[in-house]
Amino acid sequence: MIPKEISDEQLNQFLTMAVLPQPPYFIAGVGLLIGILCGLTFGRQVQNKLDNWKQDRLPLLPLATSEIYLSFSGILIGVTLFIGCCLQIFGFSAGAALLVAFVLSLLTGGALFAQLERLMQQVESNNFKAVDFDNFDEFF
Repeated sequence: MIPKEISDEQLNQFLTMAVLPQPPYFIAGVGLLIGILCGLTFGRQVQNKLDNWKQDRLPLLPLATSEIYLSFSGILIGVTLFIGCCLQIFGFSAGAALLVAFVLSLLTGGALFAQLERLMQQVESNNFKAVDFDNFDEFF
């Protein structure tokens, strides 16, 4: 039978038992797994778009469909969890580690998504040229 009211002492006991283990190795593994699975899904979706363009000349753009956004955000969430938990393993606090990981994955992911859209535009217009990842002016 569940009590109707929980005392402060019982609540504090429950909260001390519900703490995640430190360092968060399991969550880092889950984040890595999420990132890999969503990355494979994202890669397959982009490959399907390219195959449809080669066979039937279906448009490559807009690349930003709901399915592609969903898998790309899964990549960002997985990478954020993985990097954030790895930073916690090296001694960062949980909030700072997850904030740094989120900003890092959002900036890197946004730049790579913009570069991928630019490459798709070049493929559609048959004006494909080599990619220079060292030139940061081409990312935005």
